[in-house]
Amino acid sequence: MAAYQTVVVGTDGSDSSYLAVDRAAHIAADAGATLVIACAYHPARQDDVARAQDELGDDVAYQVVGSTPAEDSVRTAAERARAAGATKIDTVVVDGEPVATLAKVVRERGADLLVVGNRGLNTLAGRILGSVPSEAARKSKIDVLIVRTT
Repeated sequence: MAAYQTVVVGTDGSDSSYLAVDRAAHIAADAGATLVIACAYHPARQDDVARAQDELGDDVAYQVVGSTPAEDSVRTAAERARAAGATKIDTVVVDGEPVATLAKVVRERGADLLVVGNRGLNTLAGRILGSVPSEAARKSKIDVLIVRTT
């Protein structure tokens, strides 16, 4: 089996997603591969953001705000990836759902490995609604690494 050429990793700005970025960066560095760090977002009105923060709490509400936090997330992820030894790093921020966004980035970049964290796999909501890691693995046509981050 040849080494991976393009590794895509998803981040949502959470600490657990950054652990997946760290693992993906090590793999990309070892393989001399390009690392593509992707973040999905939905534009949100300020009143929606305030309501989300009130209802969900600040630790979850970051997932529902516009592109600025997403851009900050991929910037931070790229810094971590460089520190982990990755040298060829691209970032992409896409308006859309996480799994569809990852599939689109994988397809457009011709990736041969997708890396995601395991967050949501063992939660009740994840079992009922489906989690990003399980849905990404089920729908992917390439290798998927689910990193234990929790």
